[in-house]
Amino acid sequence: MSSLPPALNFAETEEVICKKWKDEDSFQQQNKLSLERGDEEYTFYDGPPFATGLPHYGHILAGTIKDTVTRYAAMTGKHVDRRAGWDCHGLPVEYEIDQKLNITHRDQVLEMGIDKYNATCRGIVTRYTKEWESTITRLGRWIDFENDYKTMDPSFMESVWWVFSQLFEKDLVYQGYKVMPYSTACGTPLSNFEAGLNYKDVKDPAVVVSFPVVGEENVSFVAWTTTPWTLPSNLALCVHPDLDYLQILDKKSGNSYILAKTRLCQLYPAMNNKKKWKPAMADELYEIQKSLKGKDIVGKRYKPLFDFFKSEHYFQVVSDGYVTDDAGTGVVHQAPAFGEDDFRVCLAHGIISKDGEIPCPVDSNGMFTEPVEPVKGVHVKKADETLIAMIKEDGRLVQKDVLLHSYPFCWRSDTPLIYKTVPSWFVKVEEIRDKIVENNKKTYWVPSHVGTVRFHNWLSDARDWAVSRNRFWGTPLPIWANEDMTEMVCIGSIAQLEELSGIKVEDLHRETVDQIEIPSKKNPGTVLKRIDEVFDCWFESGSMPYAQKHYPFENKESFEKGFPADFIAEGLDQTRGWFYTLMVLSTALFGEPAMKNLIVNGLVLAADGKKMSKRLKNYPDPNLVINKYGADALRMYLINSPVVRAEELKFKEQGVLGVVKEVFLPWYNAFRFFLQNVERWEGGTRKFAPSVEKVKATKNSTDIWISAATQGLIKFVHDEMEAYRLYTVMPALVSFVTQLTNWYVRLNRDRLKGLEEGDADAEAETGLQVLYDVLLDVTIIMAPFTPFITEFFYQHLRKLQPSYADAANGGGSSNPVMPGKSDSVHFLNLPAYDESRLNANAVLSMEALQAIVEQGRNAREKRNISLRTPIKQVVAILRNPTDSVVEAITGPLKKYILSELNAWDFIVVPKAEQHDWVTLSLTPDFKALGKSLGKKMKAVGAAVKQLSHDDALKCLEEGKLVVEDVTIDAANLIAKLAFSREGDNWESTPSADGACVVALDCTQDEEIIAAGTARELVSHIQRLRKAAGLELKDIVEVFFEEEEGVALTEDAVSRNVAMLDSKFKGAVPLPQKLAPSWSVSLKTEMVEVGGAKISLSVCRSAVATKDSLDEAVKNLLSTKEPSELEAGQTFKCSVDGKDYELQEGTDFWLSSVAKAKATKSLSWL
Repeated sequence: MSSLPPALNFAETEEVICKKWKDEDSFQQQNKLSLERGDEEYTFYDGPPFATGLPHYGHILAGTIKDTVTRYAAMTGKHVDRRAGWDCHGLPVEYEIDQKLNITHRDQVLEMGIDKYNATCRGIVTRYTKEWESTITRLGRWIDFENDYKTMDPSFMESVWWVFSQLFEKDLVYQGYKVMPYSTACGTPLSNFEAGLNYKDVKDPAVVVSFPVVGEENVSFVAWTTTPWTLPSNLALCVHPDLDYLQILDKKSGNSYILAKTRLCQLYPAMNNKKKWKPAMADELYEIQKSLKGKDIVGKRYKPLFDFFKSEHYFQVVSDGYVTDDAGTGVVHQAPAFGEDDFRVCLAHGIISKDGEIPCPVDSNGMFTEPVEPVKGVHVKKADETLIAMIKEDGRLVQKDVLLHSYPFCWRSDTPLIYKTVPSWFVKVEEIRDKIVENNKKTYWVPSHVGTVRFHNWLSDARDWAVSRNRFWGTPLPIWANEDMTEMVCIGSIAQLEELSGIKVEDLHRETVDQIEIPSKKNPGTVLKRIDEVFDCWFESGSMPYAQKHYPFENKESFEKGFPADFIAEGLDQTRGWFYTLMVLSTALFGEPAMKNLIVNGLVLAADGKKMSKRLKNYPDPNLVINKYGADALRMYLINSPVVRAEELKFKEQGVLGVVKEVFLPWYNAFRFFLQNVERWEGGTRKFAPSVEKVKATKNSTDIWISAATQGLIKFVHDEMEAYRLYTVMPALVSFVTQLTNWYVRLNRDRLKGLEEGDADAEAETGLQVLYDVLLDVTIIMAPFTPFITEFFYQHLRKLQPSYADAANGGGSSNPVMPGKSDSVHFLNLPAYDESRLNANAVLSMEALQAIVEQGRNAREKRNISLRTPIKQVVAILRNPTDSVVEAITGPLKKYILSELNAWDFIVVPKAEQHDWVTLSLTPDFKALGKSLGKKMKAVGAAVKQLSHDDALKCLEEGKLVVEDVTIDAANLIAKLAFSREGDNWESTPSADGACVVALDCTQDEEIIAAGTARELVSHIQRLRKAAGLELKDIVEVFFEEEEGVALTEDAVSRNVAMLDSKFKGAVPLPQKLAPSWSVSLKTEMVEVGGAKISLSVCRSAVATKDSLDEAVKNLLSTKEPSELEAGQTFKCSVDGKDYELQEGTDFWLSSVAKAKATKSLSWL
């Protein structure tokens, strides 16, 4: 065990563990053990990703959250089915194929043949599944790729048909015309939530256009628009019936314009500058001719911009409450083919009719068609300038500008969306909206505000969902109908289709089912054909709870038992995506939410705060990061960040490195230190056997503290994980590792090494028992979070357990599971906390110790005093310490404070004497008192701050303060201590909250200086031991040589013999002149001690002899190892025919120190 390297290559170690898991099929073994035990089922849904691209940090983050929660469930008595799935249909795939085949219009697909097109799509959908499997597996995520599901599988598609058929039967489906977000690049409408996925700030032309009033000379309505391309389709103008309008004479052009009274600033931007604009300036710009109400304008007719469309109902003014006066002119141009409100208003006022044709001169790819000949074949967004030029030439352009605004883009093609009237199939979300909102309240969201605010608000305004797409690669809508749609059949299963058509069905894609006809029952001799559309891929992902199990055709009981899901997790963007579709369909089908618990993560951005971009290469390759630092480091970095609270994370590679340096390396060092000292303690003659009884029986204060802290951590992890709060768990785990490595192990280093005074061996064993118990508990409790490093630790720790022997012959993969016997840490159950070992006083006392030590170090730094130089006295002044804390830090914990601060004495000042050391000051907590104090705030603040130390103390004791006729609760006063004792020898540091002041007596004298020099020497010796490759158990001798006439080091050693004797197990450093001539140096260096250069040597232990012995005898003894001889031994030998009988302690000694003591060659030894 002690052969573990000083620094572990975490990434390489993880590769070895990956192989172990694969070879032993550990994931499936965990599931098998769970099923054997009959563990309670825990349902988890994994949203299917597209495998047309490689996994990025967003996938890795969500995957880590999912893996952590499901591992936790599996280790707390749950059986968790974790099945991978793939989104195979829809725009992401089709768009890529269109780019590859240079397809710009749907007619090209029809010419090519849907069968060939879909075959091409099918060929890329699983392109990167192996890469996904490799990355996800390397990340440590346990998920079943062999038993995966694909949305293109006939079984999955059949369940999607069943879902739709249920909605159809419940009359929750209809076909209608609707203005919808439309992707011209993909040639298909999008749902409202898809349109909200990708907003960008863009510059668009903004124009004001005149519409001359029929019958009124030189008078025009003026309307503002940011979509000039919609003007050829203008059919009406809309005003607000109750707004005030003006007819003005524009003095510059001589034209009269009608617009909203409050929108004159649109024509005259100078009015927007409130500082410079003066009402008198209006006379130079315009003259008011008439005041009107919006309702007075309704019915007036105007001259159209273009003559592409004609009807007696067109080109008149209508009114509606949606018109506002916060932008534009208060007169809104209406193009019902391209605006949702336009469509609604024109329908309501008879401009268009439900059954009539709506002028829409734009095709499915956003190109102008007849009759708009001037821009025919031009994309609408590129036609703006041509149309503006035509309007200007006709004298109708009043104003032209550029507007920067937020505009929706297609989430797949990243091109601007337009709004367009299209026929589509809808789910009646608005009809069940209240139920959906209620079901959302049954779902537990983390963080809660995403569900109660963001998602709630989205649901409250949810519109009917357009689920059809005019595309090819997707699950076809299962509706067969006659030409005029008067006879329709919605198919809910393959069996039903086969029965009605008489045809055997093997696949459900368009190239197959489009050919199938169903004989009409209403009109014998005619047939029903499938309608053209396919499902939006979001409908498929929303159906995954049912379709992944082929419900209701298979797994009916297991699905219904496990629905709703216990847990799902995805990114914040899915509030308008997968979370939404899951909730809509589960409510429509079963009246239930689809999930009980849900974690939402935020977005992972590049280090500069921008979106991660392959083109910009502004983020490191995830695989390179994993191979460099390890997956555990990346996992911990991600889930110990704001992104788990649905906030943004600016990804920095340095942060991953920080986890390795600040958490894993110290943790590994503590683990390695433990194993080294267990091996040293065993010494080849005894066996370390873990014993919880010995741990519970310890009287050592730090043992009691770390055990209490461990049990507290276990309780906290269980409490928080039951509430799915990963964002509170990870900081606690990181903090605990710091407490273990930086405090417990450091404070007990000598004790664990067996260097403690008294019964060192027994104390070492007790400390090692406690450390083992803590390391094992923390290893198991951390397993769901950092699965690799915990597996590595466990494989070493398990060997010390008596049950390790039971792992042979398959025992390690059998029930019951237990530490030692079980082959993987992930087979185990997480430990339950032991209430009897919780100890709030021990934890508080240790917190006080740590605060005192940290503040003491700060005070040292302020005086620039090295830790190697002792301090005479440390004084702590605590505002409200409990008796138990004072007893602990002045009793059993005192030695640790003295050691950590290298001090000779430590005291806590009693409350009655605190006024001699500090001043207590009070400050009102204005955040809490602001409203109640009102105008008296300033006076009260001044009065409180002027209180004396005794008055402030009295106030805290009484719990209240009366000042300026106001009674203030002491809880609303901030109390702080400040050091006030006189004397240049004192240096102090207050805590941030003012509750503790630590002061150091910095007096320096010869004893202090010598002790500091001795500490320096110890540091150099330990460094040389390490450089020589020595281990803790290796005993050596140390010699030093100073310059002639200099005795600083010898003086320091002489004054600190007891400390050095304890530190080096009797091997007190000696002057070089006392070293035997045969002493072998393991490492020699020139070092600086106390400001002077000395030669320092770490040497192999050697026998020392009496100076008067014959050289031949000395030579013989020099060949002997001290370990071959014993104290007090008579050594008989024969040299050159002469017999000798030599006595240890008189003629020779087992070390040079022993000789120096016996011969009194050094007065101080």
